[in-house]
Amino acid sequence: MALEVCVKAAVGAPHEFGDCPFSHRVVLTLEEKSVPYKMHLIDVSHKPQWFLDISPQGKVPVLKIDGKWVPDSDVIVDILEEKYPEPPLKTPPQFASVGSKIFSTFGTFLKSKDSNDNSEQALLHELEALEQHLKTHHDGPFIAGERVTAVDLSLAPKLYHLEVALGHFKSWSVPSSLPDVHDYMKALFSRASFEKTKPEEKYIISGWAPKVNP
Repeated sequence: MALEVCVKAAVGAPHEFGDCPFSHRVVLTLEEKSVPYKMHLIDVSHKPQWFLDISPQGKVPVLKIDGKWVPDSDVIVDILEEKYPEPPLKTPPQFASVGSKIFSTFGTFLKSKDSNDNSEQALLHELEALEQHLKTHHDGPFIAGERVTAVDLSLAPKLYHLEVALGHFKSWSVPSSLPDVHDYMKALFSRASFEKTKPEEKYIISGWAPKVNP
């Protein structure tokens, strides 16, 4: 039986998958594990009552598993790993926090109106740390080596947001001095699971627009 998952609908397009990297992470995990699922697209600016009944804080994603609705992508991914162990996606603990500050530094830089506030440098610092890890810590295209793991499925949507939103709003892209990061992004974005589930670029842009130009 298919699992049910509530995810964010696109801004201005309630029948399309939207710009929530945490929703995308859960859907990628379901795809990688070949678990059948049914997506409920939630218009977060007009949340239906039935959704608020199962997610009182109004947050996505929420997954229905064993008759219970479970919030929080970290918790959901852990439950999926336990219940559907094949293929294993658990990240070795020493690699679990690689890239963990990229999304927050990206958001700060994207919304910044002051070119001297060091927000670009903070993001570059995190991307350089990822470059260093990819260069030195293992063999293979992914953070833990040859095999994709949970940390990659968490980073893939965030790096996609970074590429699309910074390209659109700031004409900024990951520097060519970080070739391993570029290769890593290519490896993630070319996976069948990502190709199948990625939101259209225009929906990433429409999702960020109100935050960039409030």
